Amino acid sequence: MKELICIVCPRGCHLTVDDNLNVSGNNCPRGEAYAKAELTHPTRTLTSTVKITSKLEVRCPVKTDKPLPKEKIYEAMDLINHVKISAPVKIGDIILENILGTDVNIVATKNINE
Repeated sequence: MKELICIVCPRGCHLTVDDNLNVSGNNCPRGEAYAKAELTHPTRTLTSTVKITSKLEVRCPVKTDKPLPKEKIYEAMDLINHVKISAPVKIGDIILENILGTDVNIVATKNINE
């Protein structure tokens, strides 16, 4: 048996999952889906920054546009750490497309005009 705390909503249900992926302790269907996904194929939203050439900023905040497989996080960070972009940048601009062949993009989360 595995024990998890659901992070889908602020309630934080204490979940128990048996070897057949039967979930108990969830107060909504989202908890069951979360537990099954966490145990079979965990994913995470990755947030970071990239270097930027700008008059006002030295780093631009970025994030994944959808969750990335957890096992790819360190490899993705290695790629992100080697990126340097130039202003202007708008929220939602794709900084890295289809990172590691996952169909996940790294996007800007701040407007930087100069």
